[in-house]
Amino acid sequence: MSLDRRHFLQTGAAAVVALLGESGLARTLSPDRRGALLGFGPVPATLFDGITVPPEYAADVLYPWGAPTGIAGAMPAFSPDASNSAADQTLQAGMHHDGMHFFALRQDGRRGLLVMNHEYTDERLLHTDGVAPWTAEKVRKSLHAMGVSVIEVERTAQGWRQVLPSRHARRIHGATPMRIAGPAAGTPWMQTAADASGRRVFGTFANCAMGVTPWGTYLTCEENFHGYFGGPKEAAADVTPEQRRYGTVPGTQWVEYWRFDERFDLSKHPNEAHRFGWVVEIDPFDPTSTPVKRTALGRKRQESATCTLTRDGRVAVYMGDDAAFEYIYKFVSRDRVHKGQDATARAANRTLLDEGTLYVARYDADGRGRWLELVHGRGGVDEASGFADQAQVVVHARLAADVVGATKMDRPEWIAVHPHTGEVYVTLTNNALRGAPGKPAADAANPRAPNLFGGILRWREDDGDAASLSFAWDHFVQAGDPALPDIGARYPQPDDDAFGSPDGLHFDSGGLLWIQTDMSGQAIGTGTHAALGNNQLLCADPASGRIRRFLVGPNGCEITGCVVTPDRRTLFVNVQHPGERRDNGTGALNSAWPDGTLPASTRPRSATVVVQRRDGGIVGT
Repeated sequence: MSLDRRHFLQTGAAAVVALLGESGLARTLSPDRRGALLGFGPVPATLFDGITVPPEYAADVLYPWGAPTGIAGAMPAFSPDASNSAADQTLQAGMHHDGMHFFALRQDGRRGLLVMNHEYTDERLLHTDGVAPWTAEKVRKSLHAMGVSVIEVERTAQGWRQVLPSRHARRIHGATPMRIAGPAAGTPWMQTAADASGRRVFGTFANCAMGVTPWGTYLTCEENFHGYFGGPKEAAADVTPEQRRYGTVPGTQWVEYWRFDERFDLSKHPNEAHRFGWVVEIDPFDPTSTPVKRTALGRKRQESATCTLTRDGRVAVYMGDDAAFEYIYKFVSRDRVHKGQDATARAANRTLLDEGTLYVARYDADGRGRWLELVHGRGGVDEASGFADQAQVVVHARLAADVVGATKMDRPEWIAVHPHTGEVYVTLTNNALRGAPGKPAADAANPRAPNLFGGILRWREDDGDAASLSFAWDHFVQAGDPALPDIGARYPQPDDDAFGSPDGLHFDSGGLLWIQTDMSGQAIGTGTHAALGNNQLLCADPASGRIRRFLVGPNGCEITGCVVTPDRRTLFVNVQHPGERRDNGTGALNSAWPDGTLPASTRPRSATVVVQRRDGGIVGT
C-alpha cells in the first residue's frame, strides 16, 4: 500500500461520493452530522492526489501551465513531452502560478481579467531532457516561463471559461522590456554595460505575491531573484557585504543562466542584480503598456504589496521580505490618489508610487509597535552608516532596516487588510533557524524557537489610519498540530482546523479571511507534519476566531493566489508545483495532477482552479 493511500484511509474519509472534472481532478466528501461552523461541509486533512472540496462545491481546472494565453494569431498547444519551444512559452501559461487578482470587465462581474504570477520553474519538467545539458535555448525558455499572465475569462451557462483569443491577453516574462522609476532610477547602482541610463531593464521573474492599487493596476513582487544570478565560484572571494546580505554570490546560483546569458554573471555585471527584487506595476487593461519597477518601495525578496488608503486619501503599501529574520515594510505615498479605476485615473496616478516614505516595523514586547523611517539622513541612515543617498537606501533596504533596529521576523509573506475593520494580517510562514546557535532568539512577535509551523500576526494602526506611525499588535494564530506537545500551537478556537506554514492571505468583501498554506514538499505527511495532510486553503472568520479547512490540494503542491470575485460566488485559486517531492531513489514524481493518475505517467502542471457552490451561492457559506 502506498504512503499516500495509507494516509488517505487513515483520515477516515471513506465517505467519498464523487470524482469530478477531467481525469479525477477533484472529489467531494459527504457531510457528517457535526455541522460546519462556516456554513460548508467538513474537509479532512488528506494526502489524496487531487482537489478535495466540501460536498456542496465543485472545482474545475481553468488555466494550467502551457495553456494558450489567448494572444490572437498565436496560440500554440501544450506539448505533454515538454517539447514546446522558448518562443511558444512566451504565448502560454507560465509555470508555478502564484499571486492572482480578478479585474472585472463588466459591472455584473461575469467577465474579467485574471492576472497571475508565475513564480519559478522546475527545469526537470520544463525541458524534454531536464537540465543536462544547459543550453541558451533552455535559459530563454526558463525566463519565458516566469513572469505574469493576463487572461480574459467569462462566466457562461456551462461555467467559467477562458476567452480565446482576447485583445487583453498578454504574457510578461523574464525578457519583457520594462522601465525603472523612483529614487534609484538613473543612478550608478542601476547602470550596466547594456543600459548606461539605469532606467531600462529586461524582464521580471521570481514573481510571488502581489497587490492591487486603488486605481486598478496590478503589482507583482520579485521574490527569490537572487538564485538566478551567479558566476564562477572563485569570484565569491570579491563579493561585498551588501551582496552577501542579498544572497547574490557567485557559485551559489540555482540555475546556470550566467553561462549563456552574460547579464546574470555577477563577476562581470554586479549591478544587474540591483535591477531585481522590486515591486513592478502593470496596467492589465492595456497590453501595449510598459511595466514599471517602483524603486521607492525598496528592494528585498519582495512578498506582497497590499494597498489601502490613508485617512487623507494617500496610498499605503504593506510588504514583507520572505527570508528568515527579515522585515515587514510600509510605503506611504506623498500625494493623494486620484479616484477611479478607468484609464484616466491610471494615467493620473502613474507616478504616485515614486514619491513617498518607506518604513520598517518594530514590534515591542508590550504589544505596541512603531513604523521606523528609512529615509536618508534620519535615524542613523546616513553616510556614516554606509548610505550616500536615498537611492542607496532603497537598493539596500535590508541594511537600512538593520540600522534603525527593526524586528527580525519569521519569514513575513502575504499581508491582507480587513475590508471593514482595517486590521492588517501577515503570515509568518516558519523559521527553523530561530534560536539556533548564532541566530536571534525568540521574542514577543516571534515567540517560538524553532518555529516549524509559522503563524499569523495582526496589527491595528493607531486612529485607524494607515499613515499612522504606531500600532497595536497580537497573534491571531500560532499554527501546527495542537496534539503535539511543546510546539506551542494556539488557535483562536479549540476546534479550529489545524494547518502549517501559512503563506497566502486574501480577504473577500464580506470579511472572510482565506488562508493558503505552503508546507515543504519534503515535510508533508511526515513526522510532526503527519496529521496536517497536503497543503490547503482554509476559511477564517476573524470576528469569531473560527477557522475551517475548505480545500486540500494534490500531492507536493502549494495552495496560493486565492481571490474571490466581487459577488463572492466564485473563488479562483492556484495550485503550484504539484509533484514537488520526488522519490530520492527513482526520481519518481508524487503527483500526476491534473492530467493523469499515480503512479505518475504525465508531467504534473501548476494550474488555476475555479471553485463554486453547486447552487450558485456565496463561497464560504
